[in-house]
Amino acid sequence: MNIILVGKHHGKSRVLALNGKLAVGLGGLALGLLIAAGWGGYQAAVSQAEAAQPTPSELVEHWQSKLSDQKQELARVRENAQQQIDALTLRLGEMQGRLLRLDALGQRFVESGLVASEEFDFSEPPAVGGPESPSLKDSYSIPALTDMIDRLDNQLSDREQQLRLLDKLASRKKIEDERYVEGRPITWGWLSSNYGYRTDPFNGKRAWHDGVDLAGKEGSDIIAVAAGVVTWAGDRYGYGNLVEIDHGDGLTTRYGHCKEVEVKVGDVVQKGQVIGLMGSTGRSTGPHVHFEVRKNGRSTDPSKYIARADH
Repeated sequence: MNIILVGKHHGKSRVLALNGKLAVGLGGLALGLLIAAGWGGYQAAVSQAEAAQPTPSELVEHWQSKLSDQKQELARVRENAQQQIDALTLRLGEMQGRLLRLDALGQRFVESGLVASEEFDFSEPPAVGGPESPSLKDSYSIPALTDMIDRLDNQLSDREQQLRLLDKLASRKKIEDERYVEGRPITWGWLSSNYGYRTDPFNGKRAWHDGVDLAGKEGSDIIAVAAGVVTWAGDRYGYGNLVEIDHGDGLTTRYGHCKEVEVKVGDVVQKGQVIGLMGSTGRSTGPHVHFEVRKNGRSTDPSKYIARADH
């Protein structure tokens, strides 16, 4: 094998003859250079890769940073969840207060007799039940729970409005019942003189009697036949100690000859309340109560008002 070498000057060339051994030597040299270059590149790559890998302290710092970020995110999630729970708890507290008011209204209806106490017991939760459904075992999510509370809130508002209307009607009915003049002004006794003309017990002449007389035991209770406001409480000519009560709508009642008066002018009295004790003060022959009912200032027969209690 010949190798021709061309010089730079004057175009001269030289011929180098290679024998087999020299060619093998040159090939081995070239191969060795290639291997050396490859190994050097490999070592350089390994060194670069080793230099790029983080140290243990850097790894620890990296994961600590990751954990810190996750803790902050978890704290934000917890805070958000707590805020939602606090909001739901506040709404539930408000609804509980509204339910207590509704129970109180319901109890008033029971006490007033508008609903039967054996049908509605507002001191106990309503009885419910049924077989367990295997398909319904998931807990409520916060959005689903919020929707349920919203529906319940709307139902409560509707029930409150209805019960307030019923309460107004019941209160009005109770007031009317309280103001309704009926019954006898005594708890025990008998009718001793009727309304209208009679023989005067003191002079024997025919005289007009504006009320009825109900005799009984001295010191026994005299009660109001209806609710109202006391407009007279004390001595009055002919009546002795008198109690007069205004019941509205032009109706007043009078209770005369009291031994003692238990109320004063301006007092608001309830139906059945004791307003005096039976006596014989004023123009009287013995213990009794002179009972008058006046409509727009004129006397009317008390017997029809007494008889109302029997219907």
